[in-house]
Amino acid sequence: MLGVLGGMGPLASAQFMLRLTLLTPAERDQDHVPAVLWSDPRVPDRAAARAGTGPDPLAALVRGLRGLEAAGCSAAAIPCNTAHGWIEGMRAASALPILDIRDAALDDLRRQGIAPGPVGLLGTAATLKMRLYQDRLSAAGWECLVPDGGVMERLVTPAIALVKANRVAEAYAPLAEAVALLARQGARAVVLGCTEIPLGIAAGPAPAVPVVDTIDALARAAVHWARGSV
Repeated sequence: MLGVLGGMGPLASAQFMLRLTLLTPAERDQDHVPAVLWSDPRVPDRAAARAGTGPDPLAALVRGLRGLEAAGCSAAAIPCNTAHGWIEGMRAASALPILDIRDAALDDLRRQGIAPGPVGLLGTAATLKMRLYQDRLSAAGWECLVPDGGVMERLVTPAIALVKANRVAEAYAPLAEAVALLARQGARAVVLGCTEIPLGIAAGPAPAVPVVDTIDALARAAVHWARGSV
């Protein structure tokens, strides 16, 4: 049984469940991955916590993991990149194994055949500041390009807020512009390191460069885990 620690945000969690279903090789109900979604949008804002302007979300994250444990889950997937800034605290407080979305993203770069070299990274300001991806990408051979503060303030952060407000179509243009800016800087692909971003990008024409949809990447990792657990 897969546990899904969601609600960060709710739409991204719902999309993860959809993609988990569609990416599972299945011919009947019984071929799908048993899963429990714990969608709790009351988890304190992760970006605000890292900025020192909001409460720490760890207690709420651990409460969700323990709820999933009680439901009989054997592992957890968390379709929120910024929440992975608390992954060590979650692992220390819960015995439930956590599928790391960052490892899933790197696996997806390899799956798509993106050779070592420059790749772009979009995410929340907190995800970028915590370097949740930069060091891992560098260690694996990819040079990480990130938007500057002006692009974050003008394009990326407002677009993430639009998706959280269910104004998904409006988020497409600023996110597509941010991807194009990274491509012009030499990015061979762009990692969409916030699970709101793939939703906005999907609302319009596909970018000219490959992207790593971290919702899909985590769903693929979950399917692989489930198949290995059978």
